[in-house]
Amino acid sequence: MISRLIDLLPRRTGQNILRSLRSATRISATYRFAVRFCIGLVSILVLTLVFDGHAVAASESANTPSSLLNQFKIPNNSTIRLLETVGLFVGGIIFCIALDRWFSKPSTGSSNTPLAEQARRLKQLKIGYPEGMTNLEVLRTQGLLERRLQPFGLSVTWSSFLSASSLIEALSNGTIDFCGGGGTASIFSQAADHVFVRVAKEKYTAPKGQAILVPEDSPIQTLADLKGKKIAFDKGSSSHYVLVRSLAKVGLDFSDIEPVYLTQPEALPAFRRGEVDAWVIWVPYTATFARSAYPGRSIADLESIFADKASLEVPTYYYAIPELVRDYPDLLKVILEEVNEAGALAKRQELEAAQRLAQNHQIDPSIVETLQQHSAERAIIPIDDQSLTALQHQANMFRDLNLIPERINVKDGTYSLQTKQNWTY
Repeated sequence: MISRLIDLLPRRTGQNILRSLRSATRISATYRFAVRFCIGLVSILVLTLVFDGHAVAASESANTPSSLLNQFKIPNNSTIRLLETVGLFVGGIIFCIALDRWFSKPSTGSSNTPLAEQARRLKQLKIGYPEGMTNLEVLRTQGLLERRLQPFGLSVTWSSFLSASSLIEALSNGTIDFCGGGGTASIFSQAADHVFVRVAKEKYTAPKGQAILVPEDSPIQTLADLKGKKIAFDKGSSSHYVLVRSLAKVGLDFSDIEPVYLTQPEALPAFRRGEVDAWVIWVPYTATFARSAYPGRSIADLESIFADKASLEVPTYYYAIPELVRDYPDLLKVILEEVNEAGALAKRQELEAAQRLAQNHQIDPSIVETLQQHSAERAIIPIDDQSLTALQHQANMFRDLNLIPERINVKDGTYSLQTKQNWTY
């Protein structure tokens, strides 16, 4: 992990940091050995005086020069005394090492840990989130991160954004330090030279998390019926990619429809007024409690479009500013740990709700079984080669459609942090 972070720095800077770390480690180890040796030696003298009853008794019974000289004579049982001395010396060293280990134990609230030092430097952590992103919603409402960082005096502020594109743009201009959102948005942001780093991804994408809606009385019944129709979606978002792949599934090109670029809040009233024929939507506008008040019916969702590949094709990523990755690695690890904890909590809550519905025969038991499997697994995972390969496929497709100005490489280390790190306690 450390070597990967250092790779993000200029080569000479990374070499200097490594050299300083090695030097500091050598100095620290030498210093601690010298202290242990001295304390061990003092311990021997003290223990020898305490347990050498003969020497104490002799010093109390006589003060003559001859008596004092006799105390320094080598005793007859010199071999035994030598073994005692060596034993006391080793015991003293072990005692000192034990003390060192005890007092060197990391403490959550310790002011000398790398995390504490990084928290003092940063002072305030700014997090952005899109509406409906479950893990970050739970993290925010439950205050998990605030409780974890409170001992270090680091404050956390939250800001809501309409889309992942606006979130990554906010990262690039320094408005926020960390956020989460769809992977498609990062393609358009990278093509626009925005500054950010992909640092992790969610393991699962909800199979009903995105859908294509049409009005209840619409004659549109299948994806093929979308030809020549006005379709609303947020440009540069995952909805954009879902639409393109949906059209390709039935042999239609992007040029076969009339795109209407609207953000989610803008699209809802336009859809209600009948100004568009279809709407590509995402959480919380899909099959959730909030969705029940919205008009329309679904003609396709992630499950019907991508089958079991939805998590790979339509991923959710977590993003950070390069400075957070490079200069605050311990703090970034804590953030991702708590995001993972929030995701695990959300899974448990979802499973409990599904189990209650299953008891009343209001939900398919297979859904409960799937949720039970997911509840025992990680919420977020490191970014791997397979994930980036799928994202690269998206990027290439958007370039072929002339929707981004040039080809990009999502595996560029400037934009994607690949690590084996798992975020657990």
